[in-house]
Amino acid sequence: MSHNSFFSKLLRFIGIVLMALTAGFTILGGVGTGCAAFAPLNPDWADSMGPLAQMQWLYIFYVAAGVAIGIAGVRAVIQLIRGDSKAYRDTLITLLAGVVIGVIHILTSRMLRGKSMPVDAVVYTNVLTLVIFLLFRLPGIWQGVDFSQGKGKSNQMAGGAAAIVLGLLTLTIQYTMSATHTWSGVNYADAFNLTLLIVGVSCILLGSVILIAVRMSSPKIEAAILQAGSLPTA
Repeated sequence: MSHNSFFSKLLRFIGIVLMALTAGFTILGGVGTGCAAFAPLNPDWADSMGPLAQMQWLYIFYVAAGVAIGIAGVRAVIQLIRGDSKAYRDTLITLLAGVVIGVIHILTSRMLRGKSMPVDAVVYTNVLTLVIFLLFRLPGIWQGVDFSQGKGKSNQMAGGAAAIVLGLLTLTIQYTMSATHTWSGVNYADAFNLTLLIVGVSCILLGSVILIAVRMSSPKIEAAILQAGSLPTA
């Protein structure tokens, strides 16, 4: 299977976009844990999060770890897009760290408060992405998928799509996570609205610009521009 085949490009595209989604979700999950970590006895959610106060230091660690792993995931995405020789290795390390820390987080929460959502969703996303990247390493698939061989417009398009996916995730997270963040009829996931709006819109605009730029630089368009430039003028 040639690394230039459509199938290879499609798999690299899926991997990059899925890793971007996982990285963004992990960052948002880390930030979202902040309420329980820094103010577990807040009257608004103490009935649910109060038991975490006895291990508050650990939940502060979960916040820091989630944000750090998410940022490492974003770095891995950039490496994948650039075709860095260490991109695949760093991606696996980041995903493994997310799964290990996430599973410990789940077990701790279930022990203290009897449930662990929404961290479960973040861990499941990391596990799914890790499984897919491990499948990529199968000999018959890796020959074509090898990210170090994927430099070019297909990876740039994946980068643009990844930015758009991150933007959409950021703009909708308060709705998708409302079921696990609502107490007394108040959706506490609906926070940091201005920051999320700026980040989400910026990611969508960046991704759109990348896709347009890649499209405009396609061989057919370049040939048309050159042909138009060579036409005689009146």
